[in-house]
Amino acid sequence: MLMTRPSWDEYFMKIAHLVAERSTCMRRSVGAIIVKDKRIISTGYNGAPRGLKHCLEVGCLRERMGIPSGERQELCRGAHAEQNAIIQAASSGVNMEGSTMYCTTAPCATCAKMIINAGVKRLVLGGRYPDSLGEALIDESLIVTEYQILDPKT
Repeated sequence: MLMTRPSWDEYFMKIAHLVAERSTCMRRSVGAIIVKDKRIISTGYNGAPRGLKHCLEVGCLRERMGIPSGERQELCRGAHAEQNAIIQAASSGVNMEGSTMYCTTAPCATCAKMIINAGVKRLVLGGRYPDSLGEALIDESLIVTEYQILDPKT
């Protein structure tokens, strides 16, 4: 029986989806990984900063305030998956210049700015996000962006 191996993009996107399972956000589970030379250099998921209670424990401020997805991200106790992946790499002294980020959803404007400044050169995304400024910033930065939507059966 001949087995089909996943492409590198499929492989890393599946790992990003697995990382998203660690999310403690009550609204959206997001996972991100940063890869350089086909090696994972960092991972991140959305959740409260180190040592703070997670939304799963204290509830969702954004939900209580009726804030729609993609708006007013500053009114959230959690950090985004992309932010956490960049912070993890930086705190370990890992250079992200020229890397690829795999993320289960497109970045918000804040994450887009961090991705650009971190030196990520390619984004592989599993879906869109309702923040058109994030998408516009990525487009202007000339970061190569591709979508890798996984079949839910795989």
